[in-house]
Amino acid sequence: MKRRTRQRLLLLLAVLALSLLAGWQWQRDARHETGNLTALDPAGISRIALTLPGAPTLHYEKRDGHWWRTDGTPVRAIDARLSDLADTAAAHVLSWRPASDFEPAKIGLAPPRAVLVLDGQVLEFGESSVTGPQHYVRVGQRIALVSSRYVPRSPATATTELH
Repeated sequence: MKRRTRQRLLLLLAVLALSLLAGWQWQRDARHETGNLTALDPAGISRIALTLPGAPTLHYEKRDGHWWRTDGTPVRAIDARLSDLADTAAAHVLSWRPASDFEPAKIGLAPPRAVLVLDGQVLEFGESSVTGPQHYVRVGQRIALVSSRYVPRSPATATTELH
């Protein structure tokens, strides 16, 4: 009888230890969860502003399912190009770190290489990382590392008049 009680106690302790280990791992994974660059749904974005060095800020607005450049006289923009910019909201983040871990000038954020504003959410793009085709992006008080495919391009490819 004593032996059976001892075996049950050891089994209970083993289950408890495994449960604690699983809980610790779950919390650790949650802290390192990368997720998306923002909580915004790209399909719901209706305003975009893009600033690149040496160029004026470009403003866009989505009207009736199409993108328009709203600086001055409205000009129809290339929908696919602006949808690509909106998709940046859901860019997969490879890693997050506090902005205080970096010197902004060393990662191209003083000043930023590009500033993309999606429905008021400011994304500041810096230099590429030495670890691969990735760029630093400041989002509030954090720095994300995202694929270089999300870095905004020159405004020369951003708009065209449609007749």
